[in-house]
Amino acid sequence: MTATTAKPTEHLNIVLVGHVDHGKSTLLGRLYADTGSLPDGRLEKVQAICRQQGKEFEYAFLFDAFLEEQEQGITIDTARTFFTWNTRQYIIIDAPGHKEFLKNMISGAARAEAALLLIDAAEGVREQSIKHGYLLSLLGVKQVGVVVNKMDLVGYRQEVFEGIETEYRDFLAQLNVVPERVVPVSAKYGDNIVTRSERMSWYRGPTVLETLGLFRKETARAEQPLRFPVQDVYKFDARRILAGRVTAGRLKVGDRLVFSPSNKTANIKSVEAFNIEPQPIEAQAGQSIGITLDEQIFIERGEIASRQDEIPLVSTAFRANLFWLGRRPLERGKKYVLRLATREVDCEVAAIHRIIDAADLNQRQGASAVGRNEVADLTLRAKSPLSFDLYGSFETTGRFVLVDDFDIAGGGIITELVHDEQEFLRDEARRRDFAWVKGEVGLEERAQHFGHRAAVVLVTGAAHTGKSFLARKLEAFLVAEGRHAYLLDAENLRRGLDADLSQSQKADSAEMVRRYGEVARLLIDTGLIVVSTTNPFGLAHHQVIQAIRTLVHPAPVIAVHMSKTEEEPPPGTDLHFAGPKDFDAAARRILEELKRKGVLAHAIGAKPTFQYSI
Repeated sequence: MTATTAKPTEHLNIVLVGHVDHGKSTLLGRLYADTGSLPDGRLEKVQAICRQQGKEFEYAFLFDAFLEEQEQGITIDTARTFFTWNTRQYIIIDAPGHKEFLKNMISGAARAEAALLLIDAAEGVREQSIKHGYLLSLLGVKQVGVVVNKMDLVGYRQEVFEGIETEYRDFLAQLNVVPERVVPVSAKYGDNIVTRSERMSWYRGPTVLETLGLFRKETARAEQPLRFPVQDVYKFDARRILAGRVTAGRLKVGDRLVFSPSNKTANIKSVEAFNIEPQPIEAQAGQSIGITLDEQIFIERGEIASRQDEIPLVSTAFRANLFWLGRRPLERGKKYVLRLATREVDCEVAAIHRIIDAADLNQRQGASAVGRNEVADLTLRAKSPLSFDLYGSFETTGRFVLVDDFDIAGGGIITELVHDEQEFLRDEARRRDFAWVKGEVGLEERAQHFGHRAAVVLVTGAAHTGKSFLARKLEAFLVAEGRHAYLLDAENLRRGLDADLSQSQKADSAEMVRRYGEVARLLIDTGLIVVSTTNPFGLAHHQVIQAIRTLVHPAPVIAVHMSKTEEEPPPGTDLHFAGPKDFDAAARRILEELKRKGVLAHAIGAKPTFQYSI
C-alpha cells in the first residue's frame, strides 16, 4: 500500500497510550511502513544500518527515525507524527510522560479526539493498562480503540484474546468508556495492522488502519451550536458594541440571542468588524467581531451568547479534572479566581474526590490539598452563577484556569454539571424572562433619566438588630438625594402572600422567597432601588440572598448583614454592621457601596455612563 497523496480534507488527533514495552514504536513503525508513509528510501536505509551493526531489524527503528526527521531537532513534550490516508490526515500523539501529556491536554496544547490503547497479549490486563484507562477518562476521551499486541507470543489463540477483551471492556465500562473496537495484532509481523491476518482467521473485525478510519471527526466548530463569549462592551456614538470571538457556530443579522447566565435576550442589529467596508452581515467560529443589538439591554463581560434552544449549562458548581502547577498546594475551602472563556469569578474547592499522581497515575482519596504536578478530580463552587459546557462537547467553554495570588496555577476540563439549590429558581427566571412582555422604555433609558440603575439592597439579620430601622433610614437618604427608592418590607409582603397561599403552601418558605423575588423583579423593571428586609421567610440568610440574586439577575443585590455583636456574616454578604449606634454613618456606607458597585452616579443631573462593578 502507498499513502494517499491527495490533499487531506480533515485532520484527526489520536493519542497512543501504552506501556513502554508493549510495542508502541513497533506498531507505529509498521503502520507507517505498510501505508507507504515513510520518506523514500527510509526503510532500506534503516535496514542497511541494522546489517552493518549486526543486529536484527525492528520496525520500531523506523518510527524512531521518522520521528527524529519530523521533529527536525525541535524538543517537544508530546511527540507527534503525521500520515495521510483516504483524504484524512492523522496526527499521532505519543505520550512518553503522563505528566507532560496531562499538562498539554488540559491546557489545550494537545487535543486528542480519539485514542489507541495498547495491551501486551502475553501480560494481559495489568496495572499499567488500568492506569492508562484512567488517563483517558481523566481527559474525557470517549472514542477509544484497544489494540491487543504480541498475539504471536500466545500462539494467536482466540481464547486469550477474548479473555483480555472481556476483562478490559468490563473495566472501561466503570469509567463510562466504551471501546469502539478491540483488535488482536502482531505489530512485529504486521498481523491486522494494515492488512488482515491469515493467522487469526477467527477475527472478523477491522484492522488497526480501518479502526482509525472508523473514528468520527468532531463536528466542525462552525457547524456546532453558537457560542459567543462577550469579551468587552464598547460605546461608539449611540451604539453599544459587544465584542468577542465566535468560538463555535455562526451568527448573523436578525438572529435572536440568549445571553447566559443573565437570560437576557435581543436580536442582532448589526455585525461589526474592524477596518472592513462594507460591514459583514454574518460571522462564524474563529472570527473576532462585534455586534449591536436591537434593544439596550445590560450585558457584561463573561456572558455567553447562544440561541434559545442551545443554551450552555448554568450553575454555581461543576465537577472537573484539574492539573495543578502552583507553588503552593491547592487547598479545599481556600478562595481562588476562576477564568472560563471571558468570565472571571471567585471560587473555592468544595470537594476533592481523588488525586492522581501525574507521573505514575497512582491514586489516593480523602486528601484536603493537591500538590504540584498532581491531577485532581474535584468539585469547584463559584461565588456567582456562570455559564459553561462539558469539555467533551465544547472545548473553549469547557476548559478553565485557576489563579492563585495573580499567577495562573492550574488548568482543568469540566466533566460534569453539579446541580445547585438555585437550579429551579434559575429555570423559572429563564422561562419568565423569555416570555416577559416589554414596554417601550428600557432599563438603560430609565437609568439615564433617574441617575441610577435599578438594584436591591437586602438587609438581613436576627430580630432586634435594627435592620428595619436601617432600611428606613437608607430609603430616606436615597430619596433626599433625588433617587427613586422604595422600601419593600418583607413582613408586609408575607401578609399579602398568606392571603393568596393554600394551607400547604404557607409552610413552603422557598415558595414565599420565589414570590418575593418576582415582586422585586417587577419593581426593578420600573428602575427603582428596592430596599428590603428578609426576616420572615424561615430560611438561612445566605439561602435567601442567593435565591433573590438568582431571581433578579443581572440587577445587583447588595447584601447588608446586621448583628448585635461581632460575628462571621453569612456567605455572600457585602457589608456587615455589628451593633451599630450611628445608623446615619451605616446608611452613608451603603450609599458608597452603591456607588462602588456602579448603581449610583456620583452626581445627580448629568447623563452618566453606568458600568456595574461585579
